[in-house]
Amino acid sequence: MTPSKFVATMAGVGLLRPAPGTWGSAVVLPVVLLGPGWCLLGAALLTALGLWAVARLPERKADPGWVVVDEGAGQLLALAALAPGAGWPWVLAAFLLFRLFDITKPGPVGWADRQKGAVGVMLDDLVAGALAAGLLGVAWALL
Repeated sequence: MTPSKFVATMAGVGLLRPAPGTWGSAVVLPVVLLGPGWCLLGAALLTALGLWAVARLPERKADPGWVVVDEGAGQLLALAALAPGAGWPWVLAAFLLFRLFDITKPGPVGWADRQKGAVGVMLDDLVAGALAAGLLGVAWALL
């Protein structure tokens, strides 16, 4: 496996079936135990690594299902919105909201998904993560 495919699959997680994107989102969930700052740092790191890796893949004009570094980055962005010690129901909500937005691609997520190249591959998941984070922030403030 090339270094770019290793990064793009998050060490092979993207090769798991079924639903590699869900596996890619799930594998980063333990980072929430370190706190929101680490989640944000992880999102930034996976974004940078993902941009590098996807730009070097032969399939870079598309978003193959086995590329899950984008799901990892977007999921971490959603988790970064959680208050320290928010609890597992909030983590589950972050996971479900991110997956919902990533799969259904509402509004800005759909726009981002139509962008080309490595930026397009990464951007839709980052926008989905940001939408999930915003909704979680509003829910936390209201509760």
